[in-house]
Amino acid sequence: MQVFDLRSDTITKPTLEMRQAMAAAEVGDDVYREDPTTTKLEKLAAELTGKERALFVSSGCMGNLISLYIQAGRGKEVLCASNSHIIQHEIGSIAAIAGALPITINAPRGVLNATDLHSLVKQGAYDMATTALIEVENTIGGYCYPLENLEMIKDFASTHNLKVHMDGARVFNAQAATGIPVKTYAKYADTITFCLSKGLGCPVGSMLCGTKEFISQALTVRKLLGGGMRQTGILAAAGLYALEHHVDRLKDDHAHAKAIADTLVKTGWADVDVQGVQTNIIFFTVPTFNAQDVVKQLARIGILANTEGETVRLVTNLDLSDEDTQSVCSLLASFNPEVLA
Repeated sequence: MQVFDLRSDTITKPTLEMRQAMAAAEVGDDVYREDPTTTKLEKLAAELTGKERALFVSSGCMGNLISLYIQAGRGKEVLCASNSHIIQHEIGSIAAIAGALPITINAPRGVLNATDLHSLVKQGAYDMATTALIEVENTIGGYCYPLENLEMIKDFASTHNLKVHMDGARVFNAQAATGIPVKTYAKYADTITFCLSKGLGCPVGSMLCGTKEFISQALTVRKLLGGGMRQTGILAAAGLYALEHHVDRLKDDHAHAKAIADTLVKTGWADVDVQGVQTNIIFFTVPTFNAQDVVKQLARIGILANTEGETVRLVTNLDLSDEDTQSVCSLLASFNPEVLA
């Protein structure tokens, strides 16, 4: 039985061409800042985000944590959505390591509005934690952050002397879906991370971008966290290849997601968040059935899925072709949820 893995876009394998680029990479010791391929990747990341400098880090979690550590830190508050990745999937590192206190907001789809923040800023009282940072995530659950929200949040932050960090793990998906350049999204944040290992198809790595002064501090905190690596050019070469060859093709993943979502709607048994299918992520439920049970049954017909709470999640990715998508749609069309009973 052929298996179609839609658990995440992190499950992809490097393409042959990416492996060849990795094998041919010129390398040096990056702890000494002597790896030319990594330096080239960092320069490209800074250019794409419109920031002064960039730093290669092992993961998006590390990149987010470094930003939280530097821009918030011990005894400071961070305003963020309650369903954001830094709250739900980073093991409490915002508090455990960065020493910051997250103040979470139940925002629709995790998209903050400046009006959500007005009553939450604490400054000037010695017996209260001071608000230091606002964190936004783009995309969040596959949903693109409206540019007007980001602009208002940045204006609000500037008025209150706060920093803004953008978890842009899938920000290139947002660019592909909206046509808004990553650089435009990034100008409404002081710092931004983006993943190389999700839709872009790399085996490892994320980029952290910001000012020259911030990245100088980030280099130290990366080392503190055990993130200093040596001949990183082998990994950086994959990132360079992805940014040069895999960005435009993200639209294929989005088209595949829409095709699968349309099929789910037509089945009649799936309740699909159609409005949320803006990029490569699909959420749906099967009324009266547990999400975990649905995932188990889908696995039996060759579709690997994941859950997000009581919702089933499918994520299209680099390894899913047009033909694979047609096969997934056929399997879903013939799937009978009554087998769950």
